[in-house]
Amino acid sequence: MAEPLTTYKLMILALLERSEAPLSGPQLCDFFLEKEYTNYFTVQEALHELDENAFIKKEATHNNTRYSITPAGTQTLSFFSDKLSSGIYSDIYEYLNANRLVIREAASVLADYYKAPGEQFAVRCQLKEREHPRIDLTITVPNEEIAVAICDNWKQQSEHVYEYLMDLLVK
Repeated sequence: MAEPLTTYKLMILALLERSEAPLSGPQLCDFFLEKEYTNYFTVQEALHELDENAFIKKEATHNNTRYSITPAGTQTLSFFSDKLSSGIYSDIYEYLNANRLVIREAASVLADYYKAPGEQFAVRCQLKEREHPRIDLTITVPNEEIAVAICDNWKQQSEHVYEYLMDLLVK
C-alpha cells in the first residue's frame, strides 16, 4: 500500500475525475471526514501539494474555492489508480451519488466580485445549466459591502432573477 498522504492525493484525484463538476474544499473535506479516512489538516496538505504540482486546478472566489483535475492529474491517476482499493472507489461513488444534486447546484450558481476602476466593485453573477450559461450578469456597485451582499444573495435569488428578466425581456 502507498504512503497515506499519497493515497489521499490519489483519492482526491479520483473524486475530481469522477465528479460531474468541480468540488469545493468543504465537499472534499466532508468526504474524508464522513468516511473517517483522515483529518482536515491532512486533506489541506494533500490539496496544497496537488495544486503546487499542477495536478489540480484551484479557482477561488470571495467565499469559496473549487477544485478540478488537470490533464496531468488525470494522467497521474491513470498510472497509479491500482493503488486505491475497490472499497475506496466504492466510497467515492457512494459519496458522489449521494451528493450529486448539491455538487451540481454549487457548480451552477456562481457569484464573485472584483475591484473595478475608481472606487467601485464589479459583481459577476452566473447561472449555468450543465456548464452552459443561462445568465451571465455583471453589475457595478459603489462599495465592497454591497458586492458581498449581492454575491451572498445570488445563491438564493438566481432563479427568481432569471425568471423575472426573461418575463420582462420576452414581452
